[in-house]
Amino acid sequence: MLLTAKENYLKKTGAKSLHVKALLFDMDGVLFNSMPNHAKSWCESVKEFGLSIDREEAYMNEGRTGASTINELAMRTWHREATDEEIQKIYAKKSEIFNSCPLAEPMPGALKLLNLVKESGIKIVLVTGSGQKSLLDRLNKNFPGIFSPENMVTAFDVKYGKPNPEPYLIGLKKAGVLFNEAIVVENAPLGVRAGVAAQIFTIAVNTGPLKNEVLLQEGANLLFPSMEYFAENWFNIYEIFK
Repeated sequence: MLLTAKENYLKKTGAKSLHVKALLFDMDGVLFNSMPNHAKSWCESVKEFGLSIDREEAYMNEGRTGASTINELAMRTWHREATDEEIQKIYAKKSEIFNSCPLAEPMPGALKLLNLVKESGIKIVLVTGSGQKSLLDRLNKNFPGIFSPENMVTAFDVKYGKPNPEPYLIGLKKAGVLFNEAIVVENAPLGVRAGVAAQIFTIAVNTGPLKNEVLLQEGANLLFPSMEYFAENWFNIYEIFK
């Protein structure tokens, strides 16, 4: 399976090799089991402003910046983009509800995988659509010694955000590697699309309610059912892709 995935990737991208020097990790749904809270806060917050989104759509839109998600809903209902003031009000409400939810636990298997990757001498970069200012503190608490501001791409660093490849292209620059020297780790359809558009080998980890086919149709090169399974298979991946 791993060899076939590698061969298919090389054929599709035209790259001569896949020599992995960095892993680019999404955050929500990959490092933290936070997507249920995000889905709940999106569904409840937009109602107050005459917009609507259901749980599945929230998962499908995961990875977009907040402004992009709000504009998607505004175009559908208001037939126009939201103003800056409307975006600020809606996102503030969404954040208020999200922050009132129980704190999301680290995704099972995430810390083990991160430590294994670090011990293998592979660079680790965070690529998230989140703009939470407390992000680094939370990461340092749950994943000590892994992340620093220099190896993070957040909503503050991008203009377009996922599904545009921009966040992962910036991630490559921060890691100092080429597209065929990295692996993207994603759980969201739009995140997978962004990784594939950046021509990076993309592993989907299906930690949510979406069907596997949704992630595979976006072009994921490999799919794992959990971060725990990914961690258990890290050495096999490393041997083939190093």
